Amino acid sequence: MRIHSPSMSELHAFVTAAQLGSFTKAAQTLCVTQGAISRAIARLEDHFGQPLMARSAHGLALTEAGRRLADAAGPLQAIEAISAELRAAARRHQLSLSVVPTLASVWLVPRLPDFHRRHPQVELSFSAYRRDEDFSGAMPDAAILSGVPEQWPQWQCDYVIGKDIVVICHPDRLAARRAAGRWKHPAELLDEPLLYHTNAKGNWPHWFQAVGVEAAPRLANGFDQVSILVRAVMADMGLAVLQRCLVRDEVESARVVVPFDVPVELPRGYVLCTPVQRRDHPALIAFRAWLLETASKEPA
Repeated sequence: MRIHSPSMSELHAFVTAAQLGSFTKAAQTLCVTQGAISRAIARLEDHFGQPLMARSAHGLALTEAGRRLADAAGPLQAIEAISAELRAAARRHQLSLSVVPTLASVWLVPRLPDFHRRHPQVELSFSAYRRDEDFSGAMPDAAILSGVPEQWPQWQCDYVIGKDIVVICHPDRLAARRAAGRWKHPAELLDEPLLYHTNAKGNWPHWFQAVGVEAAPRLANGFDQVSILVRAVMADMGLAVLQRCLVRDEVESARVVVPFDVPVELPRGYVLCTPVQRRDHPALIAFRAWLLETASKEPA
């Protein structure tokens, strides 16, 4: 028998928009973008060959065809409810994360054995990182993004780590400058090659201003990956200013040193972001508690 009905996802978008009278509210309810709702309904209208909704400044109004479809789609909600219940039971101990790659490799992954010791039942997986994550797909359940919690008022957001920045250089460079009676004041670093991350050129001006140096720094070479930038410092190409949590191992092993260890913070950091609809996910609750506890124990 030929099946004439459209996909369940398109029907669900239509029914939700019809009930709420708004693409925007439907998008928020379904954790997708407004564009995704609009496209789904456009596909429905193309499928049936006629308009289902009349859009105006006052909201949405169903056409006669749209009303008939909405009335007939009542069982869809029951199917969706039981589907969500069944999936929730199956995914109770599964957690998908999207994380800024550098933070994942340098800071998070080395600490995950402790999480798995405490919560061996949780199956953790990593999905592709998207800087502009909007949770429009099936995954992830949560994301650790770079920014400030206020950027995402529609989500539950927790600052994790990453505001504290520090200047690093090669040990031999520090020894040579100190032997010459130099580097008694941060302003003297203005004469050195100042390496930087191409996505964070403002870190050097921010650091100098925070330590009382008004002169604008002249930046040297830029790198698009933190790991390469750190390697450049270890090769004594110059100095860099980076988030302390990303270079702690190199500092503690003396592969790089901190010439002026003064407290300087960025306004942004790494933030755990969760759609409010997923905040009660048991695996996520466990991970969030562990993550914030672990970050709070980081030495300053």
